[in-house]
Amino acid sequence: MKKISIVVPCYNEEENVEPIGEAIIQEIDKLQNYTYELIFIDNCSTDKTREKLIHLCDKNKNIKAIFNAKNFGQFNSPYYGLLQTTGDCTLLICADFQDPVEMIPKFIQEWENGYKIVIGVKNKSKENRIMYFLRSCYYKLIKKISDTEQIEHFTGFGLYDKDFIEVLRKLDDPTPFLRGIVAELGFQRKEIPYEQQKRRAGKTHNNFYKLYDAAMLSFTSYTKIGLRLATFLGILVGIVSFIIGIIYLILKLIYWDRFVAGMVPLLIGMFFLGALQLFFIGFMGEYILSINSRVMKRPLVVEEKRINF
Repeated sequence: MKKISIVVPCYNEEENVEPIGEAIIQEIDKLQNYTYELIFIDNCSTDKTREKLIHLCDKNKNIKAIFNAKNFGQFNSPYYGLLQTTGDCTLLICADFQDPVEMIPKFIQEWENGYKIVIGVKNKSKENRIMYFLRSCYYKLIKKISDTEQIEHFTGFGLYDKDFIEVLRKLDDPTPFLRGIVAELGFQRKEIPYEQQKRRAGKTHNNFYKLYDAAMLSFTSYTKIGLRLATFLGILVGIVSFIIGIIYLILKLIYWDRFVAGMVPLLIGMFFLGALQLFFIGFMGEYILSINSRVMKRPLVVEEKRINF
């Protein structure tokens, strides 16, 4: 019998972990000739999530849990969970029910048809319309400027064959960005559209900082445009400044007594160049931070405890 692994990352999901576990098992039980392991990886929750997970693991030995020693971020924890699986394929699904569990049989069917990677791609969403619009703009932008192919509205929700999981194990990347890795290094994949649901319970843990962090990780990992843009704008501003300087010199020579340049153009130019420099110093800092994180080779996750392994 083939073994299906399901990874569910969670953080402060005390209201969702038991229902999502039951829903996933019900979908797997509808299928025949499969065994399963359900792995919850908890990113140092501060509510009763861990108590609920311990209870689930006591009732069902096919349910496993990994407790992180601290919160290692929204990318490292799910990625590390994928690396701990032993199944013939691995499903990654969120604990908040925004990823519909009804997609699991469809993923497995396409996997049986020969696809090594089967992913869900949002074509609709019940989340905030403004947020969905902004995400759409971001995906289109990163797709145009990226050095490698990018997948629009892909969050990691999907199925991955054990051969691809082995590719992930060999990467040894301390700051992995699964969405980009699937597009860059993945096998031939099947994309299945779905409508993203609202959270079943609890509050979203995404905020501006986390969304910005995700965007910057994508930019620094898969684009060169930030540094190239600094070079091109520097050249452009230098040329424009030179032309303006020549024009001012000519006007002053022609209208020596009447032409008064004043301090305003000088101040505007100083503020403009200062803002431009600060912006690109910050952008370069993001690249340096990304390089620094990779050079230090810190572990993806430090475990505090694991159950039923």
